[in-house]
Amino acid sequence: MTCIFPKSRLEFSLITLLITLSLPAQAQTKNCPSEGLWMQVLGSGGPEVQDQRASSSYLIWIDGEARILVDAGGGSALRFGQSGARMETLDAVVFSHLHVDHSADFPALIKSSFFEQRKTPLPVLGPQGNQFLPSTRDFVKRLFSDQGVWPYLGHFLPKQRHFAYEIQTQNVAADEDQVAEVFSNPRLRLSAIRVHHGPLPALAWRVDLSNGGSVTFSGDMSGEYGLLPKLAKDSDLLVAHNAIAEDTRGVARRLHMPPSVIGELARQSRIGTLVLSHFMLRSLPVQEQTQQIIRQSFSGPVEFSSDLACYPITATGKN
Repeated sequence: MTCIFPKSRLEFSLITLLITLSLPAQAQTKNCPSEGLWMQVLGSGGPEVQDQRASSSYLIWIDGEARILVDAGGGSALRFGQSGARMETLDAVVFSHLHVDHSADFPALIKSSFFEQRKTPLPVLGPQGNQFLPSTRDFVKRLFSDQGVWPYLGHFLPKQRHFAYEIQTQNVAADEDQVAEVFSNPRLRLSAIRVHHGPLPALAWRVDLSNGGSVTFSGDMSGEYGLLPKLAKDSDLLVAHNAIAEDTRGVARRLHMPPSVIGELARQSRIGTLVLSHFMLRSLPVQEQTQQIIRQSFSGPVEFSSDLACYPITATGKN
C-alpha cells in the first residue's frame, strides 16, 4: 500500500503551497474594529470596470454593526459581504442619486437579506425624480412591482405579503437651498441638501452620530450650487468624489468637481479629514497633482481611499 502522506515538513509545505495556488483567487476581506464609530468605503471607483474597484458605496459602523449604507454601486454587494456587514442591522439605506454606479447592487443586497433575520421595515431614502431619472420610490417600485424587473421580490414592497420585512421608501425634497433633516433614531440623525450633478436630481448626505462624530458624503456634484458647506460644517469626515482631474472640461466638468473646488469646499466646511473616493481612470493617475491643488485651500489630512478602507469617526478639533 502506497503512503500518500508527506514524509517531511518540506514535502508538507510544498503540497500545501500547490493546493493554495490551485484555489481561485479571493479578494481580501477587511473588517472595521468592533468597537467605536467607523466609516468604511465599500466602493471607491466609478462606472468603469477597468479601474478594478467597486462603484460608489459606503457604510457607517457603530460598535461592530453596520447602520447606514450610502449608495450601492456595482460590486458593492460583494464588498458588503467581505466587510462582515449584515442587512438586518441597517437603520437605513440612502442614495445620493440613481446613476447605475450608485445603485446597481441594491437588488442583490435586498435578495441576500431574505436569508437573514431582519423583521423590521427598512427605510430607503433618496432624491426626487425628473425626466432623466425616477424618484427613489419609483425606482424601488419599478424593480420589484408586478410589472417590474424582478416581480418575485415584490413581497418586500408595502401592502404585500411579507416573508421577511417591508421596504419603506421616501423621496427627499431638495428644492430649497436649506439642509433637510430627514431621519433620526436614538443612534443617529440623517440630513441632506441638494447638489448640482448636471440635470440630475442629486443629494449630499450627512450622518450625525449620537455618541459624537459626523460624516458628510458629497456624492457626485459639480460644486455649482455651493451648498455643501451648509451640510458639511464641522464634520469629522468629508467623503468627496474625485472623478475628474483639474483640467477636465466639457460634460464631465458639468457633472463633477475638480480638486480646486474640493479643496475650497473642504476649507469652507471646516472639516477634520478629507477622504477622496469615486476615482475614475482620468483621475487615478494624477493623485499627486490632486493633493497639491487641494493643499492650496485645505491644510487638514487628505486620504485617497480604496475598497474596504476604514476611517475612524472622532469628534476632534477641526481645521
